[in-house]
Amino acid sequence: MASLSVPPVLTSPHDDAIQLYKAFKGFGCDKAAVINIVAHRDATQRALIQQEYRSMYSEELNKRLSKELSGNLEKAVLLWMYDPAGRDAMIVRNALSGDIVDPKAATEVICSRTPSQIQYFKQLYHSMFDVYLEQDIEFVAFEDHKKLLLAYVSTMRYEGPEVDRASLEHDAKALFKAGEKKLGTDENTFIRIFSERSRTHLAAVSAAYHSMYGNSLKKAVKSETSGLFEFALLTILQCAETPAKYFAKELHKAMKGLGTDDTTLIRILVTRTEIDMEYIKAEYQKKHKRSLNDAVHSETSGDYRTFLLSLLGTAR
Repeated sequence: MASLSVPPVLTSPHDDAIQLYKAFKGFGCDKAAVINIVAHRDATQRALIQQEYRSMYSEELNKRLSKELSGNLEKAVLLWMYDPAGRDAMIVRNALSGDIVDPKAATEVICSRTPSQIQYFKQLYHSMFDVYLEQDIEFVAFEDHKKLLLAYVSTMRYEGPEVDRASLEHDAKALFKAGEKKLGTDENTFIRIFSERSRTHLAAVSAAYHSMYGNSLKKAVKSETSGLFEFALLTILQCAETPAKYFAKELHKAMKGLGTDDTTLIRILVTRTEIDMEYIKAEYQKKHKRSLNDAVHSETSGDYRTFLLSLLGTAR
């Protein structure tokens, strides 16, 4: 369930474009006015505003926003202005080929998306950057992590609710034999099952594994694998079971201790606002006995804080 709050009576994209232009005029940008508009429009509305702005002022709205804003506010707003698939493509491209390579961020996005979401952003990836996603993965990732990512982005998995009961026990046994039962790990079995099975099926395999062997599949992955390969497997598994719980945990990691991992904070808040942020907020409250809104409020400041809290909506 999305946390985005859109006004009950919307102004037209034409009027929004005019108000944004006014916010940019004069000495200094009226950031509050910009936030009040863009943080309360859905992806379709944001795209229409950009079209109107371009046709009225012969200028790209995002280019103007990048001139008027700065720091984390600029990063968050510019990322928000993309449609979801274009945004995913941009995040993964920057993570795999930007000034600072961040394979963990690319892994999070790839391994937390559904097969149809992956196929769509793969198409955009090629059209936007004139390179195939698989080529960038080949260049940046290594060994089992690379094998898993390549398998995951190229396999069309079933997205429905049905589970093949006959193969549940077979998969659970195969994973046990490939990991906890043997000395060393058969990584290829983990790659095959995690990249080929649907989310519903994998969640059911996890439950079967626990009932058959008295240990969680998550613990088995942690004990048998490491590094980015482990992170990728855990992301796939946790997003098969409860995606909101996974993202609540990643948000907590981004904000705990000294300093804040603003890149992760922005990425998760912006990408999940229109999907399941209300569920993430509920999981965060349940685990940490504190609202996500309160945590974000204490870790951010100024217009950047205002923007993120606008995306989060009402505290639970």
